[in-house]
Amino acid sequence: MAYEIPVTQARAELAELINRVVYGGERVVVTRHGKPLVALVSAADLERLETEEAAAQTAAEEQVISSVSSLGPTSSAPADRGRFGLTAEHRGHDRQG
Repeated sequence: MAYEIPVTQARAELAELINRVVYGGERVVVTRHGKPLVALVSAADLERLETEEAAAQTAAEEQVISSVSSLGPTSSAPADRGRFGLTAEHRGHDRQG
């Protein structure tokens, strides 16, 4: 559980709050009008949070790539080309130059 303190009081006690976080292992939530505004956490806690965030982002990206890859290749039917206003078609290298 984090220790909560109003921003006006936190200004006056910043050095003490830093010591509570660094040496006491506490987390401090600074509030304004009773609502959480910012949190003071140790550098070790911040590093752990950032590592977890990066891992979650990587997992989400891998899930999207996996989902897209599972769709497989698609091709448009001739009727769709006209429907979408496509007028050109690649015919390969049949011509001799």
